[in-house]
Amino acid sequence: MSNVSSKRRAAAVAVAPLFLLVIALVVQAVFRQSSSIVVGLLGIALLTAGAWWVVTEVGVVKLVAALTGVVGAVLVTVALAQALSKFEYVVLRLALIVAIVYLMVFLANYALKRPVPTSSVRVKAAPSKPVLLCNPWSGGGKVDKFGLVELADELGIETVLLAEGLDLEQLTLDAVARGADCIGMAGGDGSQALVASVAVKHDLPFVCIPAGTRNHFALDLGLDRDDPRTAMLAYRDAIERRVDFATVNGRLFVNNVSLGIYATIVQSEDYRDAKVEVSSKIASELLGRQAETFDLQYTAPNGKEADGAFVIMVSNNRYVLGAKRDVAQRRRLDGGELGVFALSPRNGRQAARLMTMAMLGMPDYSKYWWEFQATEFDVRSKSGSAYMGVDGEALEADTPLQFEIHPLGLRMYVPEGNLDEVERRRARDLRLADLTEVARGREPGSTPPR
Repeated sequence: MSNVSSKRRAAAVAVAPLFLLVIALVVQAVFRQSSSIVVGLLGIALLTAGAWWVVTEVGVVKLVAALTGVVGAVLVTVALAQALSKFEYVVLRLALIVAIVYLMVFLANYALKRPVPTSSVRVKAAPSKPVLLCNPWSGGGKVDKFGLVELADELGIETVLLAEGLDLEQLTLDAVARGADCIGMAGGDGSQALVASVAVKHDLPFVCIPAGTRNHFALDLGLDRDDPRTAMLAYRDAIERRVDFATVNGRLFVNNVSLGIYATIVQSEDYRDAKVEVSSKIASELLGRQAETFDLQYTAPNGKEADGAFVIMVSNNRYVLGAKRDVAQRRRLDGGELGVFALSPRNGRQAARLMTMAMLGMPDYSKYWWEFQATEFDVRSKSGSAYMGVDGEALEADTPLQFEIHPLGLRMYVPEGNLDEVERRRARDLRLADLTEVARGREPGSTPPR
């Protein structure tokens, strides 16, 4: 039974013949000149890529995409001009090629744009007792800088300021006990995870206000990190959106858990005040030529036992790795799987070489690089404990560490327009296999695994 509309399916089916037609229009004109064929096909590639990003992106990226498309069109023009005698023929064929490329891109975008999921719906009535917890020190004082408390007062939101000696979790539980029907957090990722865990336990909607230093969770949600006031509008005109969360030994995290070298570095009391200096000093000690491997073991998907991993990162959905524009970001937060990558070399020198290869976008060439997805994952240690960096918070926990994904387990209130950003992020993960699935009448990723 088909899971997609007949219109989306027809659009997907039409993409392949249109692309072949574009190639034929170039090759047929320049087939006697091999150099012109290469230039023409390169131009088609750039023109198509530029058109795709023009249709699916905004801002500076759209401008860069337009320039890329122009370069592609120029290359196609050069190829055609070398083969066609009349200028009019060149212009007409180029115009036809550009028109078909944009038609192809619009059809592909339409075919891959899923309807708003049932887990994302407009909130009909604003919460009656909303609460916002604020960390006034986070992000260098963003709560005060952006006037979040004053804006909350205008929107009718109760604010709770974290102060020295107070427990954030207890403050959140107290707000729930007073009848809060929506809770939010203005702070960094560690605070977001803690307040979100209370929201999950009480089945309350959660609002993320990016008032921390980096705000990776807000970034991957598609929220505006430059102006946290825009996220405050989710209290008034909200879209309810379901996203995944993950747990390690029952503790909720929204971003990732790091083990190995990074987890050891963040244990230092001096780390937050001098990140670069402390990281360099400890890393040189840990990755020195005579350094011992870390006491971490796990089982890879192929059943192979890995011991002594220098780095293990388990994330709530997969991060983009390698030389890509959105490296270290997640293109979706509702994939229903943990992202796992690990470096398991035998010594510090190999670990440093591996990290260099990863930055160059070539990690797969090493047998000590692992990257996969799973719904559950365990990490062991012979000592019975391990350091962890949980959403940036330094912790030590007993092993084995048991990781689990919780699909669509977190209710989020997000401002209007957020779902458009979600679609743009998904568009960056375009695969021909997805178009094939839609053409066959199935949503991408809906095919049961073999």
